[in-house]
Amino acid sequence: MTTSNMKSDSGTSLAGRKIIITGAASGIGHATAILFAAQGASIAMLDVKDIALWQEGPGNALRYQVDLLDRTRVQSEVQRAGEALGGINGVVNCAAIGIYGSIDDYPIEDWDRVLGVNLTAPFLLIQAAMPFLRRARAATIVNVASGAGLRPNAPGSLAYATSKGGLISMSKVLAYELAPAIRVNTVTPGVVDTAMSRNVVIGEYDDPNDAPFVQNYALKRVAEPRELANVILFLTSDASSFVTGSNLIADGGRLFL
Repeated sequence: MTTSNMKSDSGTSLAGRKIIITGAASGIGHATAILFAAQGASIAMLDVKDIALWQEGPGNALRYQVDLLDRTRVQSEVQRAGEALGGINGVVNCAAIGIYGSIDDYPIEDWDRVLGVNLTAPFLLIQAAMPFLRRARAATIVNVASGAGLRPNAPGSLAYATSKGGLISMSKVLAYELAPAIRVNTVTPGVVDTAMSRNVVIGEYDDPNDAPFVQNYALKRVAEPRELANVILFLTSDASSFVTGSNLIADGGRLFL
């Protein structure tokens, strides 16, 4: 998908915005980086993957390979990105993992890893960016949660659902703590056609819309990453200037458990 056809239908502009996006090597984070760059933003992309393995992104975006649980590295790379961008006035936390298993034998190492990447890492990234965000005009934070954080329905998803529910709560607290200068919101997707979803949820289906769970969605299909990117764009742009502390559910009309 090219940059030109990733423009938002709303005409929302991010001209002059300087934004850090995590989980940007693929999936929702990658689609968000492409869309934001097309809307005029300067982007710093962060991901734990080797940069050589990233999907092709905006040509002028900064790229940083960083373990988001390495607090010292996160602080140094955010500082480096902020200086290179000339400031930071937006953060989008997309990085996430899912490791599933029964409570009876779920390894504590897996619990720590899921809670770390999905909940602690956004905290560390936001904390590192705060000196820049506090100096910025119309600063925003968008955290990508999951429908599992509101209504878990998959056996073995204890760690994942807990981490995403915690991310929603953390975002609401931050919205009140950082207002009025910084707006904080979450996006809660249903199943999105990403590598993680194909590994965990979609499974053997070549066409994700053939998976039986799709019948639980009013729209009868999974989302494309670009569709979530457009929701994130709304919450980052001035179009949502009176929205903070909200959780925007973009799940295709998830009907029942």
